[in-house]
Amino acid sequence: MDQTYNLVEFFSGIGSQARALENLNVNIKTLGTCEWDIHAFVAYDAIHNSPEPDSEITAMEKPEILEILSRYNLSSDGKKPMDYSSLKTYSVEVLRLILSGIRRSNNFVDISSLNGNEMPDGIDILTYSFPCQDLSNVGAFHGYNKGIDKGSNSRSSLLWQVGRILQEMRDSQKQLPRFLLMENVPALLAKRHRPNFEIWIGDLENLGYESAYYELNASDFGLPQNRPRLLMLSVFCGDDESLHQKIREYFCKIDKSHIIESYRKSEHYKPETIGDLLRMDYSNRKLFEEAVECTPNDTESRRKIWEENPQLVLEGNKINPYYNVIRTITTKQDRNPNSGNIYFESGIAGRGKFRYLTPRECLLFMGFNDKDFRQIKKANVQYHKRNYLFSRDKIIRMAGNSIPVKLLEGMFWLLLETDRFIEGYKDGCT
Repeated sequence: MDQTYNLVEFFSGIGSQARALENLNVNIKTLGTCEWDIHAFVAYDAIHNSPEPDSEITAMEKPEILEILSRYNLSSDGKKPMDYSSLKTYSVEVLRLILSGIRRSNNFVDISSLNGNEMPDGIDILTYSFPCQDLSNVGAFHGYNKGIDKGSNSRSSLLWQVGRILQEMRDSQKQLPRFLLMENVPALLAKRHRPNFEIWIGDLENLGYESAYYELNASDFGLPQNRPRLLMLSVFCGDDESLHQKIREYFCKIDKSHIIESYRKSEHYKPETIGDLLRMDYSNRKLFEEAVECTPNDTESRRKIWEENPQLVLEGNKINPYYNVIRTITTKQDRNPNSGNIYFESGIAGRGKFRYLTPRECLLFMGFNDKDFRQIKKANVQYHKRNYLFSRDKIIRMAGNSIPVKLLEGMFWLLLETDRFIEGYKDGCT
């Protein structure tokens, strides 16, 4: 596509949104990102820019970098702020990557500290995938039950920061983004959370947006993963009442089936199987080492994980034909339940006869590729002696917190269709 879309990604993670648009051959210019988790935004920088620090920052020494980073509210786990005293213990190599990840991706870092009048001009697409921990069933099990209640200080209530920023943009006479794309869990439609969600839609309407939401699953868009999600597209109509009416009529014709079928008819629909994404060529030394790293000790509790979860690959590297999708990729695979397991004999005494999904495979099942994984590993330097920035569990967590790329491709395909509809409407009005 010849048109360039100016993009801002709130809660940007490792950049599923940008990757999806790139896969659709859409020209994008990333005007800004917003992510406070240092692991996520350094990985974003490695994937979308470079795994090497910026040349100007490479010349900086530790005190200068620390002075700059002290101005930001950073997190090492995505849950709570990081103490500056901890940051000071990090190696200069990692600090250079952190600062590069902020500057190269135009990262606002902490959404709570971002004012609308600081937002760039000319935004075409603003994406926001606010934390789901206080909404999901897993979160509720662990006691996260504040949902998106205003003033609850829950992580999921960061949704309202998006509304605050949009309102501040309008108050400062800035043009609001032409499109908004939201992603979260379907639990937003549950009885506990739906009233808040409807308030949010009303707030967007007051800002001049028309919105439509859809429950979709990654498995419908070519990724062999069962991952149901709620996505919402909002179109800015401003004070144009005729456009408001046209978009409402347009959205009435769009349902889940249309989104799936339209994307599947496109040249970008390339479905993958479980076998396509598992990496089982153990003659490859790196793949073997990754498999060994994800092989648990042979204990009774670990044997139950094998017995009670999908056995994706059977003895002899045989793909189990019973499964055509894996379970949802979560932030941890060494658990019961998990996404599924692979028969594997490491030849190491005391190890079990199976393994979990490797970090590489978790990224692949989210729609990233082998090169993306390699780029992250190139940025995997030590922050403390013998402690690396991107451990096995960190990469798995980042994958579990991400958004299925192909699912986003389907929604962005709808956005592009909608943009063409708007162009046709405006041409007809001239």
